Amino acid sequence: MQIYPPPTKIRSGSRSFDRSTRPLLRIRGTLDPRVMHAATEFADWFGLAISHGGGDSERTLLTIDQGRTGSPESYRLQCNAEGISLRGRGAGLFYGLSTAAQILGQCEQWVPHFYIEDRPDFAHRGVMLDISRCKVPTLDTLLALIDRLASLKYNQLQLYTEHTYAFQKHPLVWADASPLTATDIAKIQGHCQLRFIELVPNLNSFGHFERWLRHPEYHRFAECPQGFTHPLTGDHVEFGSTLKPNRNSLNLLKGLYDEYLPLFDSGYFNIGGDEPWELGQGWSRERCEAHSATRVYIDFLDEIRHLVDARDRTMMFWSDIVLKDPGCLKQLSRNAIAMNWGYEGNHPFRKECGQMAEARIPYYVCPGTSAWNSLTGRVDNATRNLDRAARAGLHNNAIGYLVTDWGDHGHHQYLPISYPGFLLGACHSWNHKGSRKLDLADGINRMFFDAADAGIGEILNRLGRALEVAPSPIRNATIFNRLLFWRMQHEPGATSHLDDDAIADADSELADIAGSLVAIHPADHHGPVRDELDNAIRLARHGLHRLQWHRGSRQDLAALRTELAIGIGEHERLWLARNRPSGLHESSARLRTSLDALGDALK
Repeated sequence: MQIYPPPTKIRSGSRSFDRSTRPLLRIRGTLDPRVMHAATEFADWFGLAISHGGGDSERTLLTIDQGRTGSPESYRLQCNAEGISLRGRGAGLFYGLSTAAQILGQCEQWVPHFYIEDRPDFAHRGVMLDISRCKVPTLDTLLALIDRLASLKYNQLQLYTEHTYAFQKHPLVWADASPLTATDIAKIQGHCQLRFIELVPNLNSFGHFERWLRHPEYHRFAECPQGFTHPLTGDHVEFGSTLKPNRNSLNLLKGLYDEYLPLFDSGYFNIGGDEPWELGQGWSRERCEAHSATRVYIDFLDEIRHLVDARDRTMMFWSDIVLKDPGCLKQLSRNAIAMNWGYEGNHPFRKECGQMAEARIPYYVCPGTSAWNSLTGRVDNATRNLDRAARAGLHNNAIGYLVTDWGDHGHHQYLPISYPGFLLGACHSWNHKGSRKLDLADGINRMFFDAADAGIGEILNRLGRALEVAPSPIRNATIFNRLLFWRMQHEPGATSHLDDDAIADADSELADIAGSLVAIHPADHHGPVRDELDNAIRLARHGLHRLQWHRGSRQDLAALRTELAIGIGEHERLWLARNRPSGLHESSARLRTSLDALGDALK
């Protein structure tokens, strides 16, 4: 039996029983209404009639028994000659039903005897979706994804928000963003609640405020209202991205929190706070020079925490700034949760988690799907990153595990590219030790496409490893994505070490994967995935073709323009299949800039 996430303890027996003679699902006791809803869906799916109390055990396929002991998320699932019995309480029963559904889905008639005891490694297991870097998913897309995450036993969801909520007093900020509304949040939260998922509010409240500060009406809140020099690239950014750490900014946040937080029933609130790039370059320069930028950052972070505390929430914040100066960890409030993020396979989670544990800071480990800036995914990197985050977090008493899925630089990756990361993260956060040798392709097929032979898992797995054919030291991206947006002047350093054969081999591998897509049936429950993967490959190959032309091994530049123009058209069509129209113009504009670069090369 293939079960995702793998149970903590499982024993298989040598006998089995015939399920075709057992048409009943029996319930003992009074269930949580959410469990009752899940039991009803289970019964409908397997064609069972629901019965209450005692009765004929020979006709009962599954008995649900409300327990009174054990942890809220643990369960025991046992199968013997009397049928299958599930015992637990609350979320444990919900998760036990998910496991039972996976098992029965693999047994057409005969069900083998087994015994399962199961409980999670991490109390908090979440996914964070970026809905601010261009893509705002449709409500249908979000609700369908929540169903999949619930079946993987995640219990938290965050929607990373900068400007994509319709604040009543700030229509200028979200006017072109197709934002979520209060009604949308209520529907999403209701869907989450029914599936034992906590919808945690997320609103970046210090750095990454550029979607607000670009407007002249909000310049008074900016650390650098006329822009700043980016510390990583040395380029001038024309508008600010960081709030000035003063009372006016706190008053702005206060108004946002008063409108936003009452929509959520979660006791947590992620205020972000990562990457305040220009802190100390403008309004706070003198304070930062006198006391250090880290000290100014912590002081303002604490002021934000007081706003959060006053609204009966526990503040979450990204920990990148405080970890640059670990000595400052002792200055942080223990009434806040640090979110320790890192996205490379060799990220020093062990060191950073040890620092958090030594300072007794409550914290989550936050690895990523490795999907963004990739087009194709980075499966090997994601595997290492998600594994090592879990290992370090468990060893150093992390209280949670959050899988992040970002949309940097136009959000050009399609949703299925993130499925490997979602699956791996679910498994490692539930049962890390039992997840070292997962059948990733099988898990994707079963958990996202409801069929072991769907074939999409194998393609996603192979596509996510295509970058290894032409390996590069580039971090947090693939050469496919880098070359797609290359201006075709000087060759990028990320590819200069690769010979022509390696580039040709990578192109051939992608072409071969594209050929395998014809075997995927475009069934309704698969959605647009076949076309999405086809266009992801088209755009990835186009990047390689640009480099081949630059090196002289590909002559027809006009054909390259046609190739990219087709890719842009497909990108725009596929965007609207899962997402709201906002952000599409910005995402496509990045691609069209690459198309313009091809025109310039013709001159």
